Amino acid sequence: MGRLHDLYDQQGQSPWLDNLRRGWMTTGELQEWIDRGVRGLTSNPSIFAKAMIETDDYNAELESLVKAGTSVEDAYWDLVVGDIRQALGFLLPVHEASGGEDGYVSVEVSPTLAHDEAATVAAARQLDDRIEASNLYIKVPATAEGVPAIRTLISEARSINVTLIFSLERHADVMEAYIAGLEACEADDLSNISSVASFFISRVDVEVDRRLKELGTPEAAELMGKAAIAQGHIAYEQFTKAFSGPRWDALAARGARVQRPLWASTSTKDPSYPDTLYVDTLIGPNTVNTLPDGTLLAFDDHGTVARTVDADPAAAHDIVARLAALGIDLEEVAVTLESEGVSSFAKSFDEVLDTLGTRADEFRS
Repeated sequence: MGRLHDLYDQQGQSPWLDNLRRGWMTTGELQEWIDRGVRGLTSNPSIFAKAMIETDDYNAELESLVKAGTSVEDAYWDLVVGDIRQALGFLLPVHEASGGEDGYVSVEVSPTLAHDEAATVAAARQLDDRIEASNLYIKVPATAEGVPAIRTLISEARSINVTLIFSLERHADVMEAYIAGLEACEADDLSNISSVASFFISRVDVEVDRRLKELGTPEAAELMGKAAIAQGHIAYEQFTKAFSGPRWDALAARGARVQRPLWASTSTKDPSYPDTLYVDTLIGPNTVNTLPDGTLLAFDDHGTVARTVDADPAAAHDIVARLAALGIDLEEVAVTLESEGVSSFAKSFDEVLDTLGTRADEFRS
């Protein structure tokens, strides 16, 4: 069947596709991915910007919307929602066959709202109500303002993909928001609420490795490429503790699902590292790994299917302690990366609106 199927069947990890293009749905490529073992799909503003800027797949619909008097930003969301609805249809059989565990498609609220709790809640509600699908995840960033928004949205029985988690402290906050949201939910049956906590991996190594190179010591060199995986292993340890014990048991009795860790940003940024590094080292039950198509192909070709995410928790803690001894503060690294992540998505959002605006002007002339 292939390694992507083995990843789920043998180890309980769900491989998802971290990309979406309209052409993939019309040509059948998305269905081919699903047949190969992909069990979900994630999108973000940068993915949509790339798809809309680099292809002409959206021009005909954009022209129709513009000539009907739709604003550029509203047209953008119409195009996004159209793609998401199509993708939801492709993944619905996976969702149904898995009893609601997988088959999700994620769409993100506007990145311009990342530091506005009330606006994030309003935008998430609007998107969720507009698309209205059992296998839809609304993506909300795990900023300080996003965390209470997540609690509110979960309490309203909405399914949320919490994105842009870079630190263990914020991961703990996110899990608490999810659990507290479930406790505040008035529904007797909580089984229709689902969530994943998207913990970013490779970007952590990019930033930490940069700092280690600046130190230039043998001790620093030994820790290159180890910070992100260590954090992921500790995040999994956090997850197993958070979703056990009397408090969680009371929610599980109402049908609650655990908030699975989702490993994001798992393509290898440093070409000297193996191309499946951030897949092979983070495999374990009740997890998701969302992969760009190139990394999916690489893993399906030569990845290693084996449980690794909890193989040596003590070693992970040791790496973090050694980094701290060298002055590498992972919480401070996370602040930098969160800011960069929000800014990057906002930049992509602005770029795609500019491109669509230029095309709209051409259609009007």
